[in-house]
Amino acid sequence: MARSSGSLPRYLVTRLLLVIPMVVVLLTIVFILMRVAPGDPVQASLGGRQPQSVIEQKRHELGFDRPLIVQYGDYLGGVLHGDFGKSTSSNTDVVSVITHEGMATLELTVAALIVALVLGLGIGVLIGRFRDSPLDVGGRLFGILTYAAPVFWVGILFQLLFVAKLKWLPGSGQADVLQNIRLHEHAHTNIYLVDALINGDWDAFRNVLVHLILPAVTLGLLVCGVFIRLVRVNVIQTLKHDYIEAARARGISESRVVLRHAFRNALVPVVTVVGLQAALLLSGAVLTEETFNWPGIGHALIEFLNARDYVMVQGIVTVFALIVVFVSLLIDIVTALIDPRVRYS
Repeated sequence: MARSSGSLPRYLVTRLLLVIPMVVVLLTIVFILMRVAPGDPVQASLGGRQPQSVIEQKRHELGFDRPLIVQYGDYLGGVLHGDFGKSTSSNTDVVSVITHEGMATLELTVAALIVALVLGLGIGVLIGRFRDSPLDVGGRLFGILTYAAPVFWVGILFQLLFVAKLKWLPGSGQADVLQNIRLHEHAHTNIYLVDALINGDWDAFRNVLVHLILPAVTLGLLVCGVFIRLVRVNVIQTLKHDYIEAARARGISESRVVLRHAFRNALVPVVTVVGLQAALLLSGAVLTEETFNWPGIGHALIEFLNARDYVMVQGIVTVFALIVVFVSLLIDIVTALIDPRVRYS
């Protein structure tokens, strides 16, 4: 945070400069973790049944026989040039996985964030208005449970209830087989909801939306508890201010006071927390995609881990880390634009 000046340009420059060491530290941690992980990616890519000479030749081709400092330099250089690595187990690279599977994860994450915001803001404002009531106790308990419950366990419960028992919703996949083929053949963005709208295919749009409900709600519940608590606290604090009492004295209805004043003031810290929850949503997306067989980056990451394809794992985790860093930077900038006090803190 800029301390000597409250100017917006100085604050933005400071935040941009802080991103550089943060990115370097994250990339270094990812590189080290991949090097100390168990298993040999070269042997795994060759099936573990090749002669030692073939394994050594493959290791040389991939550069794994070079000193670690050289590998680290190549890794940083590749990231700077947008090259995050190529698979040792299949004919693909990280960029192509991000381009295709990443769009499915983006679709799921955005839908989950919408669910979390709708539930978090709605419940937070309601229980903040009726503080210490049974409604408040129930809302806080709901927030704690949704935050603490494992996302895969919630997903399994939803599948048992809404898929197996009630048969209301599909339990896996991004769309039915035929719709999936049609959308894949006429893809524009690889985001199925958007592609269905572009194509004017309302049947496909409804089909994708129905498939999206359960995984989006499951993942959204993971972070809505944070929004519930944050909004509740800010609503309670705002309702204590003198201008709220003045508004009530002028005869303004309680519902209007809460929505116009308390709710608007509660949105500023929510904007900040949205960026912080990006990492939690991405980590939760891995388990959610695996539970619902959602064809996103998380699902692909599990497959590469099972294949011990550490080059792809390293590249995907690197992209995850960069996304979290730059989303946090964007949120800081938006917060500074919304609330000038941030520039002076």
